[in-house]
Amino acid sequence: MKTPQTIVLKLAVSSADSGAACDLLAAASGLSKTQIKDAMNKGAVRLHSGKRQKLLRRARYTPHPGEQLELHYDPAILALPPLPVRCIADERRYSVWEKPVGMLSQGSLWGDHCALTRIAEKHFQPPREVFLVHRLDREATGLMLLAHDKRAAAALSQLFQRNAVHKAYRARVRGRPEPAQGIIDFPLEGKTARSEYRLLDYAADSDSAALEVIISTGRKHQIRRHLEMIGHPVLGDPLYGQGNKTKEGLQLAAVELAFENPFGAGRKAYRLDQLNAD
Repeated sequence: MKTPQTIVLKLAVSSADSGAACDLLAAASGLSKTQIKDAMNKGAVRLHSGKRQKLLRRARYTPHPGEQLELHYDPAILALPPLPVRCIADERRYSVWEKPVGMLSQGSLWGDHCALTRIAEKHFQPPREVFLVHRLDREATGLMLLAHDKRAAAALSQLFQRNAVHKAYRARVRGRPEPAQGIIDFPLEGKTARSEYRLLDYAADSDSAALEVIISTGRKHQIRRHLEMIGHPVLGDPLYGQGNKTKEGLQLAAVELAFENPFGAGRKAYRLDQLNAD
């Protein structure tokens, strides 16, 4: 059987169309109903209704005239198995996870079955809603919070927006930074960005150093860009730096999150002791 190619399909439903979403997409795309059902289950189909859109997983859903079905089909992506992931704390209204290298925080148009948010949805029994509170680069590993109701998501998101979350990372970089401890205070995206680093160890044989990095802001690729700016890019970074490419992948891990608990008294702190970036 010939493997189907990548397909992007936007199907506007008219009054002349009748049948379930699975049937309509199969007829329009040339894919089998089994392939369409698999794509729907893995988050590659969206339903547009007016200004609203949502993932459509129900194969038997009958769309109404004026709605639009959107399919992004890539057999290679849909065939990917989810990476193993660990829930390290279940706090009921939110949970804490150790995201592995290579895992997306949330899905894309091409699917979500390998994304942390979807894996977390399927992890709990009975199932819970999952809301993304913050992101971690796909290439990085480490701690992430996921909320399980809208109010919890708003409260936790506000902590991140106010820079009220202590965020510590471990990175292995090219070379040995001098001084051994410092602050990188350089705007990114036209906004304030501040990173503090501290030398933990230096390996002369590989000319690489392990750093603890604490950030008080959360700009895109902040640590990676800041360390490149001072001439010590993160090892394995595919985007930033020269002479730092390795086969081991990005040597950056989010190792600690701490904040005042918005759902009760006391401070919550989570830390990874076994670090992939060491």
